[in-house]
Amino acid sequence: MNDVREVEVVVVGAGQAGLAGAYHLRRTGFEPERDFVVLDHSPGPGGAWQFRWPSLTYGKVHGMHALPGMELTGADPARPSAEVVSGYFAAYERAFDLRVRRPVDVEAVREGGGGRLRVETSDGVWSTRALINATGTWDRPFWPRVPGLETFRGRQLHTAGYKGPGEFAGLRVVVVGGGASATQHLLEIAPHAAATTWVTRRPPVFREGPFDEEAGRAAVALVEERVRRGLPPMSVVSVTGLPLNDAIREGLRSGVLDRLPMFERVTPDGVEWGDGRRIEADVILWATGFRAAIGHLRPLRLRGAGGGIRLEGTRAAADPRVHLVGYGPSASTIGANRAGRAAVRDIGRLLSAPEPAAA
Repeated sequence: MNDVREVEVVVVGAGQAGLAGAYHLRRTGFEPERDFVVLDHSPGPGGAWQFRWPSLTYGKVHGMHALPGMELTGADPARPSAEVVSGYFAAYERAFDLRVRRPVDVEAVREGGGGRLRVETSDGVWSTRALINATGTWDRPFWPRVPGLETFRGRQLHTAGYKGPGEFAGLRVVVVGGGASATQHLLEIAPHAAATTWVTRRPPVFREGPFDEEAGRAAVALVEERVRRGLPPMSVVSVTGLPLNDAIREGLRSGVLDRLPMFERVTPDGVEWGDGRRIEADVILWATGFRAAIGHLRPLRLRGAGGGIRLEGTRAAADPRVHLVGYGPSASTIGANRAGRAAVRDIGRLLSAPEPAAA
């Protein structure tokens, strides 16, 4: 396509991280459409929240921090979080006139010449001096490789496809995963299912008491160290432990949250451990997390020998024009806000330098 549109900054993604970045661009004096553009492949506002299952009400959400500059007030805790957050994000986009373009799929980001990046999308090509990548993880559900997976005669699904507990009525369900989603699924499904089994690779760690600011900083530092070394990031949640609330306590008391170690293979009728133990199942629900959705950055060759993208702050060490927010240590709602601000500050310094002449 010959019609290449030029801007100073392209923001890819309009979840918490992307909107935070766009907000700080606005505050710094960048005008939407003229100086920067926000591209989002989702059908509507809300980022990954719009795809959450209906039974995940707003009152069950752990640690949802408001976007910068506008609080989320008066939310009904009994409403689905997808509705609450999508409505909030939509109001935020209008309040700050962010003019998000959707649905737009970003297919590739590559070298564009003259110090610029070429962003190839389903809506044409953009030429930009800097990129804020805020694509999150929802589009890359992680399915472990387990022997026999393809032989299972029942149903397999991932958290990304979970719609609620009603569809498991009378079924035997194995839930795999050690995070908050796994425990939420189990506690919802157990009253409807014929039987539930919880399986994790490592014993779950339950956290007593409040998760204060010092604990939060320590958890983020562990993740940050990995991306600084160029290793694939862990989620922040993976190092914080599971909050021991009333629902979790009841699950432990009732036996719903009795955990088994990871099985060795999947059989046509269920799962099997190395010692010969078997459990028959109608459904395997993989609550095994997500990986960063960064395939469109592959032409820039940002990955290092460790398999991840090494970051200096939010900036890719291999290309200072590219910032990743909502990645690694900023993969939380409060972390995304801070990362958006830091990325824009860094980009401001980059853009203050003269633009190289095109070759």
